[in-house]
Amino acid sequence: MSKKKVLVVGGTGYLGQHLLQGLSEIQGTTSYDVAFTYNSFPPQPLLDAFPSYLAFHVDLKTGLGFHSISQQFGQPDVVVNCAALSVPRACEKDPDAATSINVPTSLVNWLSSFTQNENTLLIHLSTDQVYEGVKSFYKEEDEALPVNFYGKSKVAAERFISEKWGNFAVLRSSIIFGPQTVSPVPKSLPIQWIDGVLSKGDTVEFFYDEYRCPVYVNDVVTIILTLIDKWLSEGKKMQLLLNVGGPDRVSRVQMAEAVAQIRGHDSSLIKPVSASSVDRGVMSPADISMDIAKLVQTLKISPTPFKEGVKLILASEASS
Repeated sequence: MSKKKVLVVGGTGYLGQHLLQGLSEIQGTTSYDVAFTYNSFPPQPLLDAFPSYLAFHVDLKTGLGFHSISQQFGQPDVVVNCAALSVPRACEKDPDAATSINVPTSLVNWLSSFTQNENTLLIHLSTDQVYEGVKSFYKEEDEALPVNFYGKSKVAAERFISEKWGNFAVLRSSIIFGPQTVSPVPKSLPIQWIDGVLSKGDTVEFFYDEYRCPVYVNDVVTIILTLIDKWLSEGKKMQLLLNVGGPDRVSRVQMAEAVAQIRGHDSSLIKPVSASSVDRGVMSPADISMDIAKLVQTLKISPTPFKEGVKLILASEASS
């Protein structure tokens, strides 16, 4: 029996690399043929780590490169779309670029070109920034009223997928935190950054009035792998929308305090300030903590508590 095919779009990003790692660790009869896309160039450490994976250059704005996947890899059984322009300020500055990358028009058009196209499950990463941020613990059925263009582009993507594709899971992810990737990503990772600035002994400002439910990266990978297995073993099409966050609602101050406590940094270096005191060039929602009951019930997965995740990261950083 031929192996099932999984395509990771945006495989060189933070979540994409961790997902490729997770796919590589599946043993036995359930292992998959895997391919991934990249935007500029595939990092050599990634190619070395996963020599059996196929890498394809794809321009998501135009769809250029998808044809090569059709020829060399074929129709995937599952596509996981991790690609996004996810810096809110960048999206605000260039809304056209944000729309062309964040709304997966070229990807869905390509998938539609296959005659048996509904045999593909599309797992799409969305964001907690679709919520307005005026209350705590948003549920999936709450209205999406984003306050910035990044959030608006992700709402547009969700609507596009639900209208154009009959077999999908949309994951509204909070801040993803975890260890560094096989090929280090250029953006700063939240826990490592906090650890780095506090270790210097300087006073650092953190927001006390913005709340999220940060989610440990391995939990996001487990959620995606569970959805892949569910589709391939049961064969039932899904139209699923899930909040993907950790179990804890925390502010930036509380995140910093957790790192300080675990690492023994001086917590008096943490200076609480209001988010309104800093001009970030973009509106930011105040409280987009999420209710994850549906995730826990649907997939029987309980995400890692925030402090446990921080301990895992700092232990892995110390040993590397």
